[in-house]
Amino acid sequence: VDAIVVNPSDPAGIGAALKEATDAGIVVVAVDQTVNEPSAYIVSNNQEEYAYLGAKWLFEQIGGKGDVIYMRGAAGASADSDRDKGFKRALAEFPDVKVVHEVFTGWQQDQGKQQILDYIATGAPFDGIWTSGIDNVIVDALVESQVDLVPIVGADNAGFVGQLNSVEGLKGVAVTNPGSIGAAGVTLAIQVLDGKKPDGMTVLVQPEAWDNVSDAGKAKLAAA
Repeated sequence: VDAIVVNPSDPAGIGAALKEATDAGIVVVAVDQTVNEPSAYIVSNNQEEYAYLGAKWLFEQIGGKGDVIYMRGAAGASADSDRDKGFKRALAEFPDVKVVHEVFTGWQQDQGKQQILDYIATGAPFDGIWTSGIDNVIVDALVESQVDLVPIVGADNAGFVGQLNSVEGLKGVAVTNPGSIGAAGVTLAIQVLDGKKPDGMTVLVQPEAWDNVSDAGKAKLAAA
């Protein structure tokens, strides 16, 4: 093959294989998540900023104090590690916000929904939920459990965007993490093969936050 485009689950675990490929003259592009191998190109959404934008919005939305549930992605995945940095960067700015429950959803909808249902069943209060893109099922769980809706952070997934536009009483923000990053990786690979190399090995796409409480956010959500 002339090029390999990979969405890695472990930034270091496939390093040797990536180097073997690039040593053989194969163009390697990692998309969506970063890798440690310096000979591979990286085209990724800025995952640290993704988490920071959503967490900051959430902490401001609850008035700068309160108890939040932190629903992460898959342990060990570079996107999750980067998002954790962004989440904790925002958390450091709000000392009166407390994480009362932290779980890894594995980015599995059924698992994430069961995790929030289990926590609701404890009766413990919470003021907001940050999710790593497992979002619409969390809204479903709150509605089905007939508990008060709290502000929720999710991604620009169709289901969650639809809920932000339609579920009465729901306050939330969709932080962009477009799947088209895969197409961008393929495009970059073709450009490199054509001799059009970028200035650097890493390209990060900056996310946007679309909330349903501001006019600007509502317009973005309606368009989406």
